[in-house]
Amino acid sequence: MGSVTRCSLGLATAGSLAAMTASAPAPETPGVVIGNHTKKYTAKNPAIKWLTERFVTRLDGMVGQIAGDSKPATNPLEVGAGEGVISQKMFDRFGTAVGLDLPDAGLREEWRSRPGPHYLHGDAENLPFLDDQFDLVVCVEVLEHLRDPAAGLRELARVTSRHMLLSVPREPLFRGSNLITGRYVKDLGNTPGHLNHWSKTSFSRFVSQVADVRAVASPYPWTIVWATVR
Repeated sequence: MGSVTRCSLGLATAGSLAAMTASAPAPETPGVVIGNHTKKYTAKNPAIKWLTERFVTRLDGMVGQIAGDSKPATNPLEVGAGEGVISQKMFDRFGTAVGLDLPDAGLREEWRSRPGPHYLHGDAENLPFLDDQFDLVVCVEVLEHLRDPAAGLRELARVTSRHMLLSVPREPLFRGSNLITGRYVKDLGNTPGHLNHWSKTSFSRFVSQVADVRAVASPYPWTIVWATVR
C-alpha cells in the first residue's frame, strides 16, 4: 500500500470528495492496485457474481455473530474499503461506519454512490487512528497486497478494542482457479498486486499472533477469520 502523511487526513464530506476528484491528478497512488482488480461486486459473469454473493453472505453472517457477541460491536472501521460495498453494509447494520483506502479518484466516485459511511484516505500500515478507537475492524482482501503484512496486522489490532474480521484469497486455490480459467498464466495465476499468500491454516496462524481466533470460514476461494484482540 502507498503511504499518506497522517496529519493531512480527515473525514471526507461529499463536498470535499467532489473537490478532490476535480483537482487530483491520476493515478494518485502509482504502482499500487487500488480497489478490486476485477469488479466482482458488479460483475456480470455469473460464476464471479455467484461466488461474490456467497462470500458477502458468509461475511455478513459473521458480522451478525459479532453483533450478537457478549461484547458486541457498535463502532466499525473497514480498512481497504475499495468501492465502499462492505462499508455501506456495516453502516446499514450499525448506523455508523468508517471506510479507509488509498487516494484514488475512482474510489471517491464510487463512495459518492454509497452514502452513509465516513470515507477517508490512509495507509493500512500506518493508520491515522487512536488505539482502541473502534470495536470492530474489517479488512477484506487487503493483507495480501501489503509490503509488510505483519505491520498491517499489528495496526489493525491496535485500533480495535475487540473484534477483527479479516479475509484473504485462499491459496493455492485462488491462483489455481485463475490458471484453470486462463488468467495471469505468465505469473502462475497470481493476481496483479498479490504479494502475500496464505492457506486457510497459515492465515489463521498469522492472525493468532495478535488475536484469539474465534471462527474461520472458507467460502471458495477465500478465507475469513473472526478474531478478538487480547
